[in-house]
Amino acid sequence: MKIYEKMTVGQIVTDNFNAAKIFDKYGIDYCCHGFITLSEAVENAGADYKEVLHALQNLQSQVSENIEFRNWPLDLLIDYILKIYHRNIRSQGPEIQKLLYKVSQVHGDHHPELHQIRELFERSIKDLYIHLEKEEKILFPYVYEMTEVKEKHKPLPGLHCGSITIPISVMMNEHETEGERYREIEQLTGNYTPPMDACHSYRSLYEKLKTFDEMLHQHIHLENNIVFPKAVDLEQELNSLHAQ
Repeated sequence: MKIYEKMTVGQIVTDNFNAAKIFDKYGIDYCCHGFITLSEAVENAGADYKEVLHALQNLQSQVSENIEFRNWPLDLLIDYILKIYHRNIRSQGPEIQKLLYKVSQVHGDHHPELHQIRELFERSIKDLYIHLEKEEKILFPYVYEMTEVKEKHKPLPGLHCGSITIPISVMMNEHETEGERYREIEQLTGNYTPPMDACHSYRSLYEKLKTFDEMLHQHIHLENNIVFPKAVDLEQELNSLHAQ
């Protein structure tokens, strides 16, 4: 059995991606704060430690399909993030915005929190689009280039800002901003629980917001806890080889 007490929450999800569902259930942040221990993360979430630990141990004993992202090549990981998570933001973001506008117009008088949720989500989508562009035009192309350099034994070209750690720190700060934003949305929605008088559109909105939030957690986890550390290690390896 895994000794979860000695692992960070990011390491736990990296070890078994299915643990993300358990952490989402208990409101445990494994992406932006993936570096903290399980006990600290559980305390921050106000969850029951023994209950979470029991759920993780049950997950470990189950025979379930686990995607071993940590063993994927770096360029394949980025391909996956682009096709699954970047594409999801661009496709689902506008749909949720339209639904938020519709529901807030109809129910906003009785549920004023809808106007706050709408404002937070619209700011999130605007910022996320800029964030995706930075990754797609600056960070990820350089990572692709590094993987090609290693494969073909070519010299490593310089990055305009000096080191990949610079854009990575920017991306991680922006991830933190989004994490805080969705924690606020989660609180405003009562953990995505629609009120008793919610119509079908209202309920559908909360389901879509919850799924969007969960996918964003997975997205940030893959980058913060797997892709970025791998990219930093690769740059250091290539610089070391070039210096020899």
